[in-house]
Amino acid sequence: MNVVADCPFCTLNPERIVSDDDLVIVIRDGYPVSPGHTLIIPKRHVKSIFEATAAEREALLQALDEEKSVLDKEFSPAAYNIGINDGLAAGQTVPHLHIHLIPRFEGDCDDPRGGVRWIFPDKARYWRD
Repeated sequence: MNVVADCPFCTLNPERIVSDDDLVIVIRDGYPVSPGHTLIIPKRHVKSIFEATAAEREALLQALDEEKSVLDKEFSPAAYNIGINDGLAAGQTVPHLHIHLIPRFEGDCDDPRGGVRWIFPDKARYWRD
């Protein structure tokens, strides 16, 4: 397995792992934006979704489905944001691929329309044009 010594996802404390299989590790985010904010991480150190193998991508999506079911039961969210910050310019702060599964709840913000478009606030309210 490709492990990088100074990568926080390659050197996770085993107590943080919620679930795993041969290719993927699942943890709760250390800095959650909502209750249940979860990270789905390939075990092999790859920086980008575009570097992941087909088997890794399949395992990531399988884990995404499984963790959604877990979060549905534990937190009963109204919806989810699912995201990957792929590269420095996209806001990736840990250079190891990970998928954010973020539970969303009714009333957790004033107006959730636009979702991830809010990274560019002047482009977020496209429905007003």
